[in-house]
Amino acid sequence: MRSVKLYKYQLPMDSGVILRSQRLSEREGWIIELRNGDAVGRGEVAPLPEFSVESAEQAGKQLQELAQIWQESGLLELNNAFPSVAFGLSMALLGLNNELPEQGNFTVAPLCCGDPDELIHRLNQMEGQKVAKIKVGMYEAVRDGMVANMFLEAIPDLMLRLDANRGWTPTKAQQFAKYVQPQYRSRIDFLEEPCKTPQDSLHFAHETGIAIAWDETVRDAGFQVEAQEGVSALVIKPTLVGSVERCCALIEQAHQQGLSVVISSSLESSFGLQQLARFAHWKTPGTVPGLDTISLFKQQLEVSWPGSQLPIITLADLEQPWQI
Repeated sequence: MRSVKLYKYQLPMDSGVILRSQRLSEREGWIIELRNGDAVGRGEVAPLPEFSVESAEQAGKQLQELAQIWQESGLLELNNAFPSVAFGLSMALLGLNNELPEQGNFTVAPLCCGDPDELIHRLNQMEGQKVAKIKVGMYEAVRDGMVANMFLEAIPDLMLRLDANRGWTPTKAQQFAKYVQPQYRSRIDFLEEPCKTPQDSLHFAHETGIAIAWDETVRDAGFQVEAQEGVSALVIKPTLVGSVERCCALIEQAHQQGLSVVISSSLESSFGLQQLARFAHWKTPGTVPGLDTISLFKQQLEVSWPGSQLPIITLADLEQPWQI
């Protein structure tokens, strides 16, 4: 006997969270629960404002429509679903079929916020390669270059990931590179999407020797995984990419082309982050995922992220779910 419950959540965020031009005061999303006899599977559907093509309201409406079809027929067709809906429902199906491994990769690449001593303390607690991340492109490119250089100089065994979100013109990208000493550039694991176009980003990598990674480009229409000079990685945000099957196909293609893959957060709740950590350990073993976002919340949902002391609300605490 198949049944469905759909829970809506709204979690308060840290007051400093800004997505492009919007300050995010709360994170809104859904938890879909599928039951078939004694088997249960859940997934999180949380479109990311300013990045997702769909709103939380649109996602919820489509979730109900697809869940109704599944409850009546046992079938789910996700090819035309919104990316967040496709990922959340396919993750719920994995759980329902007991196909998502329990073990997760909870190692995170900590976000650098300006204090090398604080970062050193966090990195010393990491096992294996020391990896950290800096958001760039929000301030002057020269400042970003000086900050990156400072961290690389202060921590000799650090590998640094940078994310510009297509924020620079070619001139500004070159200004950034000018302030990163050439001997440190090989310790930039990758710089995500430095320029507004993939062509300019590829040119930047060729000119500077700084490796780049595709993030937004992965979600462009017609994207094909291919080995390109200067490109070292794909960053996959499943909530923005689509179903588990779509993500797995991209991962397999990337690995065949010699590219690494980083599974990254779209500000999912602690529930969604837990599932992403399990997915990352399963499909990208040995690679540190980009899941260091729980500190941007004021509450956790249903399950706790390891080491977090934030209060937890449960599904039972949420408003009466839609169910069939």
